[in-house]
Amino acid sequence: MDQLDQQLIALLRQDARLAVADLAHKLQVSRGTVTNRLRKLEDTQVIVGYTVRLRPESQPERIRAWMSVQVEGNQTRLVIASLLGEPGVAALHDTNGRWDLLAELEVGSMKELSDVLERVRLISGIRSTETSIHLASYR
Repeated sequence: MDQLDQQLIALLRQDARLAVADLAHKLQVSRGTVTNRLRKLEDTQVIVGYTVRLRPESQPERIRAWMSVQVEGNQTRLVIASLLGEPGVAALHDTNGRWDLLAELEVGSMKELSDVLERVRLISGIRSTETSIHLASYR
């Protein structure tokens, strides 16, 4: 990726619905250049999709939580595979420091959250977890 690709991605992060013509105008390149760059970024899976971001307050019935996970020994791949198969895990991140993984949880009720936590506790290879419920976002 060069600087133009990075600028293109930055514009798409701000608004993934920008038309190719608008992207070309902002980047001061031709529409063909933008189209070719987008195709290349998609083909190499640098861009794997386009999505809609919602403000957390727009779905007040959804409960979000963050789960820090400490993995036993060299069980990380097994734990990652298990967590990615858990429907309550919206995203999973590798981290450094005290915790090995950070799981973003999203469920429809406290009962569902309890069920997710119970299932996660049964995953072989997890040494310990700590969960915090998401209360508010400021940015």
